[in-house]
Amino acid sequence: MRHNVKGRKLNRTSSHRKALMSNISAQLFEHKQIITTLPKAKEARKFAEKMITLGKKGDLNSLRQALKFLKQKKTVFTLFNEIAPNYKKRQGGYTRVLKLGLRKGDAAETAVLQLVEYDGATEVPAKKKKIALEDNKSKGKKEKKSDNTSIANEEKKEIKSEELKNI
Repeated sequence: MRHNVKGRKLNRTSSHRKALMSNISAQLFEHKQIITTLPKAKEARKFAEKMITLGKKGDLNSLRQALKFLKQKKTVFTLFNEIAPNYKKRQGGYTRVLKLGLRKGDAAETAVLQLVEYDGATEVPAKKKKIALEDNKSKGKKEKKSDNTSIANEEKKEIKSEELKNI
């Protein structure tokens, strides 16, 4: 029985799990949103919110604790100087997890972990293939110039034509 045992093991050793949560949190603070599996996102949310709380305190001890966990000075200073001041009035709930669906390769449930009320983090990424298919259907045209060789040949022709104009 797992009485009073908190957290997910994620099929990893404790050191690997700690490194994973540190890296996911650092990437979240750097990019403002990340795509990962649902259990990882739910678990990383706890650590990211603790780091934002440390950033809101802003004292030297909090800075040292954040550096100990995140390991990247640039990310910690971004957290303390840019991200945490946006949440001064907020009492919690700095991140959100949005489900995306199943991943194609292994059918793992994916999710977006993003910062709440932060510029650039409100857009949920869509799948590129579906967008491309919808664009082609709306236009009713098929583009033949998807090969790299045909594009490279056109660029060479343009360069030659520009050189001839200059002469």
